[in-house]
Amino acid sequence: MNNPYRAGFVSFVGRPNVGKSTLTNALVGEKVAITSSKPQTTRRAIRGIVHREIGQLIIVDTPGLHRPRTLLGQRLNDLVESTLGDVDVIGFCIPANEKIGVGDTFINEQLNNYRRAKLVAIVTKSELVSKEQMAKQLLAVQSLREWDAIIPVSAVAEDQLEEITTLLISLMPVSEQLYPDEAVTDESIEMRICELVREAALEGVRDELPHSLAVTLDEMNPREGKDLMDVHVNVWVERDSQKAIIIGHKGSRLSDVGRRARLEIEKLLGQRVFLSIRVKVAPDWQRDPKQLGRLGF
Repeated sequence: MNNPYRAGFVSFVGRPNVGKSTLTNALVGEKVAITSSKPQTTRRAIRGIVHREIGQLIIVDTPGLHRPRTLLGQRLNDLVESTLGDVDVIGFCIPANEKIGVGDTFINEQLNNYRRAKLVAIVTKSELVSKEQMAKQLLAVQSLREWDAIIPVSAVAEDQLEEITTLLISLMPVSEQLYPDEAVTDESIEMRICELVREAALEGVRDELPHSLAVTLDEMNPREGKDLMDVHVNVWVERDSQKAIIIGHKGSRLSDVGRRARLEIEKLLGQRVFLSIRVKVAPDWQRDPKQLGRLGF
């Protein structure tokens, strides 16, 4: 007897930088979520869609749960909470190479608020530890609560990706297909372009600057008579000093950001791109409801 087709939603939660977005991209097989070692890299609930004969997995990659210090931080937490209330499975990502800490305990306590979702512990970055260290970490994770499943995985080494896909689909409700075969995300092209620019701008910046970066798309038009797309974006920061950091000495840093972002955007669009980036200041936008709304939060 054939197993019934299953489809549903899983959300990966965890501290910032535990590999949620990297795992999302590895499972989808395409870059749908930007990655960075900086906290608050993911700011929206990005959906990645995984297709198999046995079912369909819609991954909702959320911002890392954290104790908020700004209105933006609070809105990101609210987004996580509203997302988790709607999903079928929550995958709690804990890195194999770090001891369970205060942040993990905080998130584990928050999971008690989501009774309808099945809970899976995902031990990420398995390529960084020995078998003995992994065994210890699995025991530590097991002691946190009763899980529906615990699974180690490495997105980087592509280890256990098929196993985790099969496991998560098996926990989904019996359902018809929710997205067409060709869909890999429900993010708009415009939003993905903004995110690729933000990813490039995050590279190598320090201190508070990552939190202060936002990107909006001004316009995007094919250039007449040429196989070329003109893309104009704005990078927003909160202070003039941050603008100077993004631009760099004689524009060197901005030029590097543009080059890296353009290569990724060309991959996404499948054509040559002319990318224009303007850096603008919106004072303290993370704390200003009007500015947050204007920047899409």
